[in-house]
Amino acid sequence: MNVALLLVTIAVAFIVTVLISPIIIPFLRRLKFGQSIREEGPKSHMKKSGTPTMGGVMIMISIVVSTWIMHAIGNIHISLETWLLLFVLIGYGLLGFLDDYIKVAMKRNLGLTSKQKMIGQIIIAIVFYALLRYNDFGTYIQIPGTSIQWDLGWGYFFLILVMLVGASNAVNLTDGLDGLLAGTAAIAFGAFAVVAYYDVQQTQITVFSLAVVGALLGFLVFNAHPAKVFMGDTGSLGLGGAIAAVAILTKMEILLIVIGGVFVIETLSVMIQVISFKTTGKRVFKMSPLHHHYELSGWSEWRVVTTFWAVGLLFAVIGVYMKVGL
Repeated sequence: MNVALLLVTIAVAFIVTVLISPIIIPFLRRLKFGQSIREEGPKSHMKKSGTPTMGGVMIMISIVVSTWIMHAIGNIHISLETWLLLFVLIGYGLLGFLDDYIKVAMKRNLGLTSKQKMIGQIIIAIVFYALLRYNDFGTYIQIPGTSIQWDLGWGYFFLILVMLVGASNAVNLTDGLDGLLAGTAAIAFGAFAVVAYYDVQQTQITVFSLAVVGALLGFLVFNAHPAKVFMGDTGSLGLGGAIAAVAILTKMEILLIVIGGVFVIETLSVMIQVISFKTTGKRVFKMSPLHHHYELSGWSEWRVVTTFWAVGLLFAVIGVYMKVGL
């Protein structure tokens, strides 16, 4: 599949998202699947209460449909890697859907308990690892830009566990402002698409990653400030699991830390805040995750979002350069 046809994947996913959104958003609104806003969050967010959530359903549908369309157009057999990516995307997406449903239908703002969510995340990660090992997937990791490899043996299982659970939670934490996650995730998946195509030459993973980019750009049409719909945990958990799976299947586990730098920083800000408050009783940030700190420091929501997009793009460029050297 040539570059031009690969780029068509973005357009197809974008169009699918834009076409189904006017159907799904009113449907979510009629079902009263509106977002509940945390009382301890920024007061400026209270006006967002009632905005339809669970919009991640649109993203999931678009990714699956456009991935299938592009395989059909390119007359490409769907590989094991694609099935694994869809399994993780849909698996974590369904877990997020359940979490969202409990929030909006049962009026429990926190959704699933942290223990319930963790168990679900771990089960999906275990199944993913089992499928990899059944197909003799390598248990080594490689330092980007070098030929240095380490075979972790059984330790690779714990790496996969940490990556899938950690990435899904990190991406979930980043979903706090209009367009923030959709933009940063699109940039990150775009970077992985470039590396997958030019370095490891895995066209099917490239197609999947570009389908995610197109779906997220289409979602941004409705999610950019002021948002008409939120993706909810349905989208954020699914995207987090998927980006970790892409990194694993392309043997770019370490590069996830770089390309997903924004997600790492957001997670670290929460960890620092919790540790500081529990040990000293003081908060390092006005509020965590970090994007809320800048909001409460007087930045407009759009300024925070575009700044984080820029930082995400910088991390993406560094990651691509480390691996491909373009």
